[in-house]
Amino acid sequence: MSNTTIQTNPQPAIDIFIKIAVSNWDLQNTRLNNLLDKLTDDQLIASTAPGRNSGVYLLGHLTAVSDGMFTFLELGDRLYPQLDQIFVKNPENSGLEKPSIIELKGYWNEVNNLLKQKMKTMQPTDWFTKHSAISADDFAKEPHRNKLNILINRTNHQSYHLGQLVYLLNKAAV
Repeated sequence: MSNTTIQTNPQPAIDIFIKIAVSNWDLQNTRLNNLLDKLTDDQLIASTAPGRNSGVYLLGHLTAVSDGMFTFLELGDRLYPQLDQIFVKNPENSGLEKPSIIELKGYWNEVNNLLKQKMKTMQPTDWFTKHSAISADDFAKEPHRNKLNILINRTNHQSYHLGQLVYLLNKAAV
């Protein structure tokens, strides 16, 4: 077996890297969707651990954060910006009225289906351009703060909360 490196066009490597990142985001969505299919409403209402957020709050939080990706990736307007006030800017015990579980599941599916559709229209080089929350001057100094970074960050964020939501499987289903 040889350890010889063959020089190739870098573009296919970029395409593959983008495919890896997007497919990992999609995989986390699939895992979360599968978990949501298993959890009862009573399990979602429960806290993931004593003193921690409920599944409902985490679903709303993840939906709001994913919805924000439309803006960061410059893919159009957000679908549910009102969720930020409830699930991003305030804690669960804020007393703010939350959408129903069925509404949140619908929002979650709609946001991620549209994101997936719009991400398919992006060219590989688009992922290396600045996201909407960074100035051109700052991006010139820190080009790693790009759209791909947003996708990777949001994928990790979702995976983290998925790990919390898994604890709800152990809650008694009523």
